[in-house]
Amino acid sequence: MKKTLLLALTFVVGASFSTIDAAKKKKKDQKAEAVQEVLAPVVLANGCDTLSYAAGQALTNGLIPYLQQQGVDTAYMADFVKGFRAAIQQVELAKSNPGEKARMMGTQIAAQLAQSMLPGVKREFTDTPDTLIDLTFFRGFTDALMADTTVMPMQKAEALFKEKQETNKAAKTEKLTKAGRDFLAENAKKEGVITTPSGLQYKVLKQGDGNVPQRTDKVKVHYEGRLIDGTVFDASSKHGTEPASFRADQVIKGWTEALTMMPAGSKWQLYIPQELAYGERAAGQIPPYSTLIFDVELVSIEPNEK
Repeated sequence: MKKTLLLALTFVVGASFSTIDAAKKKKKDQKAEAVQEVLAPVVLANGCDTLSYAAGQALTNGLIPYLQQQGVDTAYMADFVKGFRAAIQQVELAKSNPGEKARMMGTQIAAQLAQSMLPGVKREFTDTPDTLIDLTFFRGFTDALMADTTVMPMQKAEALFKEKQETNKAAKTEKLTKAGRDFLAENAKKEGVITTPSGLQYKVLKQGDGNVPQRTDKVKVHYEGRLIDGTVFDASSKHGTEPASFRADQVIKGWTEALTMMPAGSKWQLYIPQELAYGERAAGQIPPYSTLIFDVELVSIEPNEK
């Protein structure tokens, strides 16, 4: 009995080492094959061959740094080339094979979905009670394409997803706008702060005695813009010593309203609610739904030429 067991164990161990050796040999052969493909001799028989080869080489300029930025270890360029050649073969086959064309498109859509579309949808649910699970998401995607409604009918899926999008967007909007609303409510109580019917608030730091611009007039201003936490996101001084120049109606609503009330030579501090600024859009360092503070000095007006 012991002898039989020993022989069995010897066979299993031997088979295991054979499997490991075979795997190592296969991996080594694959690497050698990849290297051999890369180093295969090239014959440039005519001018078209020469131009084609040169064009191919030239268009790799900048690719290596890009691949490194994408997290590709360039020590594995032979593997990259194998993947590249496989894709090229797939493209050629797809020209005459409908099934191969469908597989090729599946590969492309999968890459877009995983690298761009899914991360974008996930961002919608950041800071919410809901989370998207990658593999379950992909299964729902492919089941829908195969018209498999065993788990959930398409109409129900679309309604559920839309409801969650709207609910979470409303919750995030409320969270992001609350800080601005609270700031403006307290700021309105401060001495010298004036609130207009639109919700714009301003404080006169210096009252000028010049003309008041019309909406279509070109104005020259010095300014500095801040978030309510004090972060400076822009200033005319960042763009040189000269004042910024633009038409009064070609800026955010809060600016247009203020400029068309300011006499030239004035300097005001503006407190602009998000509805009169960029709203739900991010703008550079300005997050969505941001209340903004600006120090604005109206240097001069250039009347609109009729």
